[in-house]
Amino acid sequence: MSQLANCPRCNALFMKSSFQTVCASCLKEEERAYEIVYKFLKKQENRQSTMFQIVEKTGVEEELILKFIRQKRIQISNFPNLGYPCERCGTLIREGRYCMSCEQDLASQMSQLDQLEQLERERNNSSKGTYYTFMPKND
Repeated sequence: MSQLANCPRCNALFMKSSFQTVCASCLKEEERAYEIVYKFLKKQENRQSTMFQIVEKTGVEEELILKFIRQKRIQISNFPNLGYPCERCGTLIREGRYCMSCEQDLASQMSQLDQLEQLERERNNSSKGTYYTFMPKND
């Protein structure tokens, strides 16, 4: 589903979708930048490059290169010195959204939350006592 939005790069109005996050002219610029980075990385001698070296040699912004990596247009499995930041702490990672430390911390927090919810359910169930009514016997 498309919606009218301002381009985050140039502020022009465009129809934003899940596939297109910038206006048409900025998309063309991004495609040119992608071609520059792709041609650079395609050369065997450049496959060991770090992010800093790629930015320095191509002139393409780091954030744009990271966008290409997140979109899986650049497969970092072919480039041993490339990574992208963990969405939580910023540590460089090569797969997933979070580093191992953050994944473990989030799993621990989720486990604690589950335990608290279980205790709350048990508390609610135990507080519901059984009530009896006295019915007089009819003789």
